[in-house]
Amino acid sequence: MTDARTASRKLWDTLKGAGGEPSRLWIAAGALAVVLFFAHSCASVEAGQVAVRVNNITGSMEVITQPGVILRLPFGIHDVYIMDVSPQTFHMRGETNVSSLIVKELSVRASDGSNFAFNDTTVLFRAIPGKADETLRDSGLEHAYYEWMLPYVRTILRDEFGRESTLGVSNPTTFGQAEDRAKKRVNKLLGDHGVEVTSIVTPRPRFSKDYEDLIEARNGAENQLAVIDSDLQRAKTERDRKLAEVERDQNKVIQTKRAELEAALATATTQSTQIHREVDSYKIDKVALGEAAKSAAKSQAVELKGQLTAQYTSKQAEIDAFRNQPVERVMERLGERLKGVTIEIQPIRQDGSPQRVQLENVGGAK
Repeated sequence: MTDARTASRKLWDTLKGAGGEPSRLWIAAGALAVVLFFAHSCASVEAGQVAVRVNNITGSMEVITQPGVILRLPFGIHDVYIMDVSPQTFHMRGETNVSSLIVKELSVRASDGSNFAFNDTTVLFRAIPGKADETLRDSGLEHAYYEWMLPYVRTILRDEFGRESTLGVSNPTTFGQAEDRAKKRVNKLLGDHGVEVTSIVTPRPRFSKDYEDLIEARNGAENQLAVIDSDLQRAKTERDRKLAEVERDQNKVIQTKRAELEAALATATTQSTQIHREVDSYKIDKVALGEAAKSAAKSQAVELKGQLTAQYTSKQAEIDAFRNQPVERVMERLGERLKGVTIEIQPIRQDGSPQRVQLENVGGAK
């Protein structure tokens, strides 16, 4: 009993310290308690993670997307849930489901009734950082949101690729359009749960062997067609080049001929102008001479007209005077006019009994 009391007293003295001062063990224990309290009241958010802090008193949820240390009040006031939002890969390959991220391959029935499959369809997705509270509420803790991928992705991809025929699926353009449609539909549905698909990578579809052979044959024909198109383009380029050369040479000839013709035209124009000038000068001279001759002739005509008028008047007076003379005077004048003129008259008659012809001398005629 005495030993027990002695041991208890020694322990008390140790804790109390010398001289009644607090022991260092108390200080260390207090520091350790503070450290444990803060460690329990803090949470660390790494890169590629987000934290959802739930206030159990008010029921509110806060999404923290910045990496670092966040405060969590103890005694059940706050709950902090860390969620991985880094990119994840979802595979559809193989014949069986292996995990929530690796499921069996995607098989599709095309619109024309044929079947095809994809060896390894890869979907890149992640939890949306800003919607981590919705992801936590709808899916649960940690990676529970993986469970949304299988039903949505498989159903929508099968639906969108099933709208195409086997020929359409073999066409890269149509194939890409189906992928885009599937991605939009998946994100529209998964977005309500805080998950998004960033990329869908689908390999070349796998058909039956006979159909694969037909596809190869068609691809060979398309390659030949591409070669023919290339040859046609090259021939068209060569044709355009030759036409350009011919056009260049002909334009040179045309320009030369045009220059010659323009020079000849300029010369002809100059000559025409000179000739027109000479013709105008000749016309002016001739018109002046003609006007002068016309004026002289007109004056002469006026003068002759006056003379003729005077002669006419004189003759008319003589005629009027002669008209009033007796017949004997007239015959005398006629004889004067016929003086020195011999007139031979030979009478003829067509009848068989000619009558007597008497010739008389008139005036001085014989």
